[in-house]
Amino acid sequence: MSNRLINWFRYASPQTFYPLAGKLIPWFWTLAAIFGVAGLTVGFLLAPIDEQQGEGYRIIFLHVPAAWMSMFIYLVMAFWAATGLAFNTRLSGMMASALAPTGALFAFLSLWTGALWGKPMWGTWWVWDARLTSELILLFLYIGFIALQAAIDDPRRADKAGAILALVGVVNIPIIYFSVKWWNTLHQGASVSLTRSPSMATMMLWGMLLCTLACWMYSIAIALMRVRMIMLERERHTDWVHALLIDPE
Repeated sequence: MSNRLINWFRYASPQTFYPLAGKLIPWFWTLAAIFGVAGLTVGFLLAPIDEQQGEGYRIIFLHVPAAWMSMFIYLVMAFWAATGLAFNTRLSGMMASALAPTGALFAFLSLWTGALWGKPMWGTWWVWDARLTSELILLFLYIGFIALQAAIDDPRRADKAGAILALVGVVNIPIIYFSVKWWNTLHQGASVSLTRSPSMATMMLWGMLLCTLACWMYSIAIALMRVRMIMLERERHTDWVHALLIDPE
């Protein structure tokens, strides 16, 4: 058991994680493409028309995965931030930095697709609904995290400052998730729950889950690509980066 832990901890070093990430990236890009094509095919071609919302409901195959990923990525980012604070590992701060832009992208897509959905369904692009407002706050948290790290020259200090902001912002995630239960909002309740059967057709559910898997695989692939660039930038004065630049193989 101890030997296995030692083997896992060795990947906490950028020098050993860099080549591992390089090997994993093509696999996750491939899975993202497969799940993406399958999800969009099921969602936009095979899933039935919704009785109440018509064809317009199909935005959920983009909106719901984006909303889920915006919250999930923030939790993962906060986990890496907390790990960096607790164990002072360089890789943890790099991973948090690599995840933030992707989380911000999904938060923006969630709000944008929500507006496209809200206009025909609610008659307006935006309302100060509890869920929409808390999701907007999530986008600001991502932007604040990125801006705060960019404003501090020392990467280790930037990681610590960003980690504190990320951990404070975690309180917003349950607010987003439970907002439709805690307050009377225009936003509809969850169609998928762990405690009850889904309130949608099976084909719709499969389309949404496949699109979510595609977003998940994309997030991992792009985060690994970004963390490799961060490693090269931050570790540029180390021997292993010099050796890598001389002989990329």
